Amino acid sequence: MIRKTFEHELQQVKDEILVLGSMVEQAVLDAMESLKKRDMKASEKIYEQDRIINEKRFAIENECMILIATQQPMARDLRLLASMLDVASELERMGDYAKGVATINIRMGDQPLLKPLIDLPRMATKAADMLHRALTAFIDGDAEASRAIPAEDDEVDALYEQIYRELMTFVIADPKTIERANYLLWAAHNMERMADRVTNICERTVFVVTGEIKELQTTSNPHEMK
Repeated sequence: MIRKTFEHELQQVKDEILVLGSMVEQAVLDAMESLKKRDMKASEKIYEQDRIINEKRFAIENECMILIATQQPMARDLRLLASMLDVASELERMGDYAKGVATINIRMGDQPLLKPLIDLPRMATKAADMLHRALTAFIDGDAEASRAIPAEDDEVDALYEQIYRELMTFVIADPKTIERANYLLWAAHNMERMADRVTNICERTVFVVTGEIKELQTTSNPHEMK
């Protein structure tokens, strides 16, 4: 009976992790869409969503700590609970990246976008998709899938490099565009960092399943610090 109760409570925390992940995915996509359309009201809503994301993160952490303190889990269960604490923190930081993109849109004020957004939304969509699959692998305990996902970070990095080079051509042609270029580069950096944090979640999945703490490297940047 005690074990069944523990497993039920553990499943509830897993469900909350998935809810938090869905909230973060949507916040990232909504933030990028608000920047693309220069929708200030939509960006302001991201701030309220970020507050809810933060509250959800702390609620998950509280539940994990209660289970650790009252159930005295061993081995894999303890690794899972400890990893849930890390994953909740990673998700909260990704929510901050969404808020950062919304902040960019608001700070730009009446300034028009330097260029139509094509690759930036692609970065956001790719990072959100990676996150969705990484969380599914985490909940399912799928180490194989978790080892494969980080390689896709190369696609996000390639988009970032492409955006950087394109923005620099605008700045070189007209130095007065540097502020607007920096805004978009900041947004791209946030998406690149989000993909890095997806890799961190994948590493936690491998740890839960195998008990080994190993860095999962991407092919293009094997020595890059996350």
